[in-house]
Amino acid sequence: MVTRKKINRKFALISVYEKKNLKYLCTNLKKFDYSFISSGSTGKKIRSMGFKCIDVSKLTKFKEMFSGRVKTLNHLIYSSILYERENPLHSKQFQLLKFPKIDLVVVNLYPFKKISKMKKEQEIIEMIDIGGPSLLRAASKNYKYVTAILNIKDYFGLIKNLKQNNGETDINFRKNMASKIFKETSKYDEI
Repeated sequence: MVTRKKINRKFALISVYEKKNLKYLCTNLKKFDYSFISSGSTGKKIRSMGFKCIDVSKLTKFKEMFSGRVKTLNHLIYSSILYERENPLHSKQFQLLKFPKIDLVVVNLYPFKKISKMKKEQEIIEMIDIGGPSLLRAASKNYKYVTAILNIKDYFGLIKNLKQNNGETDINFRKNMASKIFKETSKYDEI
């Protein structure tokens, strides 16, 4: 009898400045059959903890550029996050891309406000996060299908919600996270 290996269909895009509790997050997400997509230092950290992690650049076939300023700003990533899963046209268009379906986006932003008080102008400019807020806003816009997590403190609520819902998040949790993210990214833009 031939047995087929279970094909993993759930992907988490993880791109975090603050690596605290990353092992907790990855360990628990693996229990729910998530695979990891990441870039730069987050991907290196995930792999150093013993987890497999696919580089964004490997999936998009587009290398990080400009000292990491451009890495997650790619139409394939945003297509995966923003398409409406129940829309037949969206689903058909997405299938043609042959790209993993991202169900979870975990991003925490560069601490621009904190850094801006301590560093030189060029160092401050480099701490303006472009990709992070964009990923979070895209995932939050599509909260009907995608879970977005910004705050490290919400890792625990995420895992609890996954446990309560057989490895999925419920709509109320996703909507609550989206609301928090829109408020936080708005504040980030005010700095």
